[in-house]
Amino acid sequence: MRGTKAERLSQLAEKQALGFCRLDYSGHGESGGRFEDGTIGRWTEEAAAVIAAAVDGPAILVGSSMGAWIALRLVQTALAAGKPPKIAGLLLLAPAPDFTHRLMEPKLSQDQRAALARDGFIAEPSDYSPEPNIYTRALFEDGAANLVMEGLIETRCPVTIIQGMADPDVPFEHALELVAHLPSEGVIVTLVRDGDHRLSRPQDLELIARATLDLVAAARGGH
Repeated sequence: MRGTKAERLSQLAEKQALGFCRLDYSGHGESGGRFEDGTIGRWTEEAAAVIAAAVDGPAILVGSSMGAWIALRLVQTALAAGKPPKIAGLLLLAPAPDFTHRLMEPKLSQDQRAALARDGFIAEPSDYSPEPNIYTRALFEDGAANLVMEGLIETRCPVTIIQGMADPDVPFEHALELVAHLPSEGVIVTLVRDGDHRLSRPQDLELIARATLDLVAAARGGH
């Protein structure tokens, strides 16, 4: 929540007199807990609790990487419960829904599969932290129970996707595959030819800001 993109959106909200809420999931950033104790289901529940407690009225939900998966699950779970979500638009940045199943599992080596079965986790070096990434068997199993790219993802709101084509973590083809599971109307995809996974360069941040304001305008009926 102290990342470059979140800080830029905070400044934008202040300038535009918009409400703004951000959170770190447990095991992330400023929140307590261990990352390896988290799952997609748990983090979705945490995000839903924050929205219920802190957000009044319709909101534009911005999710980056795994956050995009969480955002889509928030919409799905709310609709499944018969509750209209407080979400008037989705901005998905380098979206990685179903990453455990679609992006990670096919690349697991036999040694990694054995380690998951034996130890319950695998550790990989991180490009974004000095600490390794820990992926648990529970994360993979829970991820399989929270897949969204299995059929039509009903959002009932506009969706904007921004994806870097030079992203080493989430191939841009994954974003295009996601589009095939979204409604045929109200979906905009912007591919950044030289964009990476962070999408945190000044030009990327400006693109994100413009996309956010476009979604706000759409939520207000174009005004």
